[in-house]
Amino acid sequence: MTAPLRLMAVHAHPDDESSKGAATMARYVAEGVDVLVCTLTGGERGSILNPKMDRPEILANIAEVRRQEMERAREILGVRQQFLGFVDSGLPENEDEELPEGCFAVQPLQVAAAPLVAAVREFRPHVILTYDDDGGYPHPDHIMTNRVSVEAFEAAGDPDRYPGTGDPWQPLKLYYHMGFTKERFEALHEAMTERGMGSPYAEWISRWEDRPQKWEVTTRVQCADYFDVRDRALLAHATQVDPDGFWFVCPTDLQAEVWPTEDYHLARSLVDTELPESDLFEGIHAADTADTAACR
Repeated sequence: MTAPLRLMAVHAHPDDESSKGAATMARYVAEGVDVLVCTLTGGERGSILNPKMDRPEILANIAEVRRQEMERAREILGVRQQFLGFVDSGLPENEDEELPEGCFAVQPLQVAAAPLVAAVREFRPHVILTYDDDGGYPHPDHIMTNRVSVEAFEAAGDPDRYPGTGDPWQPLKLYYHMGFTKERFEALHEAMTERGMGSPYAEWISRWEDRPQKWEVTTRVQCADYFDVRDRALLAHATQVDPDGFWFVCPTDLQAEVWPTEDYHLARSLVDTELPESDLFEGIHAADTADTAACR
């Protein structure tokens, strides 16, 4: 008998796990993979983005409300979830605006990474998912999430680093989310236009040169059967997601037909694998799932 495969998804705020890689996680849970979401902040400074939830009593207690939303989303996805205790930095309105004192994004790297190193050493994941070095979009917490994820991947297996955070464990692969690519949105736009549905993506595509794609897609995970699970988890974050908004404009069945995968960039690998991949665990053999094998 070997230990189950383990997947860790590292996110900045509650709701990020449901908008990035949720169908992938749901698929792997259904296949018996142990999945842990690590949420670095509580989302305390998030705005209420759903007009139906924009009420004073909710805004006054937003941190607790977002924890409750996270718990509902966790149950829907079938994953474990752990808050790592940092405070949301908020999204500055301009580049010159100073971030709040003590927030996640202003922490020294070793302070910010220590709880994640401890989580890696406790959970012992074979694969870690995170954002690219631009954060997926330039929110300071997303950028810091990339930095601490890379730091944890590289440090957790070294017994001389981060003493007091558990026995060393070396993850085998690190991926960046690549869900927001021009290729994907062009395909959805064309499909919706051909069906006379109208598309919300034309403006995005026209402005794509402002954000050229930095990383190539190396890995496409077939997970269309779990798009409905993804959407239910996303809707559980009711303060952040408008059910009549952008996320749900393209019908799920059309998404499944046109773009049935969630996509990733393989940023680090300690195992041999052949690109392109269709499985995050490609190259990780049964022997590597034993608790003694990946501590290298």
